[in-house]
Amino acid sequence: MKLVCVVHRDAARIAVVSGETAILLPKEFGDLLPIVEGGPEALVEIERLVGEKEAEHVPLADLPLLPPIRRFRRDILCTGWNYLDHFNEGKEKRASQEIKELPKTPTFFTKGPDTVIGPRDPIAFDPRISTKWDYEAELAVVIGKAGRSIPEREAAAHIFGYCLANDVSQRDLQRRHGGQWLKGKSIDGTMPIGPYLVTPDEVDLGTVRLQCLLNGEVRQDALVSQMAFPLEKLIAELSFGMTLRPGDVLLTGTPSGVGFARTPPIFLVEGDELIVRATGLGELRNRLKRVDLLGDSDVSLE
Repeated sequence: MKLVCVVHRDAARIAVVSGETAILLPKEFGDLLPIVEGGPEALVEIERLVGEKEAEHVPLADLPLLPPIRRFRRDILCTGWNYLDHFNEGKEKRASQEIKELPKTPTFFTKGPDTVIGPRDPIAFDPRISTKWDYEAELAVVIGKAGRSIPEREAAAHIFGYCLANDVSQRDLQRRHGGQWLKGKSIDGTMPIGPYLVTPDEVDLGTVRLQCLLNGEVRQDALVSQMAFPLEKLIAELSFGMTLRPGDVLLTGTPSGVGFARTPPIFLVEGDELIVRATGLGELRNRLKRVDLLGDSDVSLE
């Protein structure tokens, strides 16, 4: 099932995607989080509702798309260095970070939920707060079942579905704060997610190809199966002593081809169009738009 959050008649609505059509759920369904929390029973009820003859069908192209998850209990959970080629391409460019070999366990960090925007929304851009804006196409996992210290063999049962994310990053801010990634990943209005939340029965991850295009040119291109640590391992490690809850979003890492690792480096500018797409998961399509992110700050980057 492909679930989408749309705007219809000035209200947020949840719909099921069928081809080029959105089948709207009743008006009381304005948020996907209760459906995620409801698990398999909620999906059975949705199947019943969309099968009713009074269910409203609307062309998907006519509907503005919202992020599939819009309410968060915590920061977005993220995985770094989960494609070997990406780890290697930046090995000599990580400045103060002395890690030269791929870690034996996943690398995790978080980013603020105010980064999240919709799959067609403009990406906030302000060159006064960073001069090194970069793209990162990623598969995102939405947790559907709570658990702590989840064994790998049970991890799949805790996944509600998948969507796409573009983890737009500010590389100079990453380096500025001790080499950790939170700040350089948490600028408001910079991470599109979506376009759908796709349940696992709809997707064969072994065949999913993930790509990022910059102004029409393919910059990243990899199979999700090339991950250094598969989803089951990520969930087992992340949940080790730490509870994961329905609605938590986990980014699973980006493949090689990012801008900062190129020679010469390629950084984003106002007006650039980014497309992130993957087999069976749709696409994100966003342009960078100049907004005031600096405000009255007296922080100097010099």
